[in-house]
Amino acid sequence: RDVGLQLHACRNTVQGRYLLADDNGYVCDALSVDPESRCCPQKTGQYSCQGCNLISQCCNSYEFCVSCCLNPLQTQKELVVKVKIAKAANAGTYNSVFDFCAGRCRHNSESVVHENAYLSDFHHCFSLPSNTSGSSDTLMESRLAGISIVVGRQGESCNTVCKSSGKSCVPSRLLVLNQCEM
Repeated sequence: RDVGLQLHACRNTVQGRYLLADDNGYVCDALSVDPESRCCPQKTGQYSCQGCNLISQCCNSYEFCVSCCLNPLQTQKELVVKVKIAKAANAGTYNSVFDFCAGRCRHNSESVVHENAYLSDFHHCFSLPSNTSGSSDTLMESRLAGISIVVGRQGESCNTVCKSSGKSCVPSRLLVLNQCEM
């Protein structure tokens, strides 16, 4: 009888043309994926945050967003499995950290403005939704560390207000500032 080793089959993103991320947190090009396990070779760094801003938790690449998000230091399983997939009252929750990361990095309403344009090139975001009980004032404050807040008048553009104070706007921080919790 055949007593072989049990092969772990990876789940992966399979979204981009060239790259993919597996559920172990590795990123690789589509041609180097193991055809049997569907896992990336473990040559590159696990949980790579290449092209990511760790303060805003946004990345300029979907695959590196998923990889970075899978890092247990970035994403707490206890919190993400409670997050609803959609806003509807009967919406389900994510089954795993990989499902959360793949879903949040793919589409995140907090990274768009006017429903049809991205706030920045870093539009693949894995942060918890702002209405989640897991987000605290301390987390919000940590994302604003080192930022001087300048308040303008209604109707004034952010750039005008910042420039009048000798400052410059940081678009990635506007997401945090423009939340009702602040």
